Amino acid sequence: MSRRVAIVTGALSRQGIGFATCRKLAETETTVILTDLIRDDGAANELQARADEILALGGSAVAIHMDVTKKRQIVACVDQVINAYQRIDIVFNNAGTPVGVGSFLELTDKQWDLSYAVNLKGMADLSQAVLPHMIDQGGGVIINNASTSGLGATARMAPYVATKFAVVGLTKALAAEFGPSQVRVNAVCPGMVWTDMGQIEVEHARRNGEDFEEAKRRLADPDLVPVGRWADAEEIADAVVYLCSDRARYITGVALPVAGGMAPGL
Repeated sequence: MSRRVAIVTGALSRQGIGFATCRKLAETETTVILTDLIRDDGAANELQARADEILALGGSAVAIHMDVTKKRQIVACVDQVINAYQRIDIVFNNAGTPVGVGSFLELTDKQWDLSYAVNLKGMADLSQAVLPHMIDQGGGVIINNASTSGLGATARMAPYVATKFAVVGLTKALAAEFGPSQVRVNAVCPGMVWTDMGQIEVEHARRNGEDFEEAKRRLADPDLVPVGRWADAEEIADAVVYLCSDRARYITGVALPVAGGMAPGL
């Protein structure tokens, strides 16, 4: 059986959901294409280092620079993967930005525009680029990272919440349209996850006089998160890998909370 091929966006951070998913997928005989925005040589070296870590463990991995806000780069990435492997079986649209956080009355156009470009339009553009190939090969899987903010709203996060709600809508729309072509489309909705974005969330949530560790503990209090702790990236990756597997072959159009029982918000 030939290896599956998966494109994962937002795979640069070593403690991120994207890289954790790449590692988990590589364990399932999947060639993983690690992609991320590259601003300098240091970031380029870091992305290659992530791919090298997977290769060192016996997996198959390739690093490709791709800014999801640049459609030309998306098309070039997809073309490169098709030329090399003749197929794309999985896309994990993981790239996202928390820039859309703050008082609604103080939000800038830049915050709104970047939230839309990264959190929603990038997912749509990559999906549009891979779907013809998935249809031609007889099927595929697209997983979108929507967050619990795509299921319920919290204050002072309007652009983030609005775009994540839209991700859930996009997921369901694509599932409905491309189900007959055997393309399954689902979303994962992580809650409190200890990643770079999670650390930003702690900083944002700190109250007057509260230090970082106090805020971190409060956000995972059992009254808020029944399991009483933050998730690690691997636990979200496990859910993604399941949704990509044949064990989930009759699941499409769902927005799966992976949040330790935490209520999503309003």
